[in-house]
Amino acid sequence: MKAAILYTSLTGNTRKAGELIAGNLQQEGWGITTVCPLNGLEMGGIQDADMVIVGTWVHGLFVVGQAPWNLGAIANLPPMRGKLSASFCTFALNPGKSLDKLDRALSQVGTEVIGGLALHRAKLEEHTEEFAARLVANTPARA
Repeated sequence: MKAAILYTSLTGNTRKAGELIAGNLQQEGWGITTVCPLNGLEMGGIQDADMVIVGTWVHGLFVVGQAPWNLGAIANLPPMRGKLSASFCTFALNPGKSLDKLDRALSQVGTEVIGGLALHRAKLEEHTEEFAARLVANTPARA
């Protein structure tokens, strides 16, 4: 399986999470075609990938109004029919329904969403390992 990891990060936590996920997946034998920010897409890496993993940070007022940052850019990614996708978000207090919103945006660009995980910023290493393990276990084999 080959994956492209796209992220948007404010403080560096989501970038770090993307890099940790890439490392964890590589340890499981996956190829990583790119790890890049949404504002600097590497189209070749996206085209070569079987799966697109998209991450962002959660913004909102403590425990209300949480939403994934830069949802508009995610919803306007190029069409990716035939690709699998997964989402992750980094948060401090409460991710709310951010993953559901990310998954809807990924569905709108034509991907088959297989899941996601909210990653607490204080537990990035533990949560990124869990996320990668879930992806490996739940990703259907591709011919």
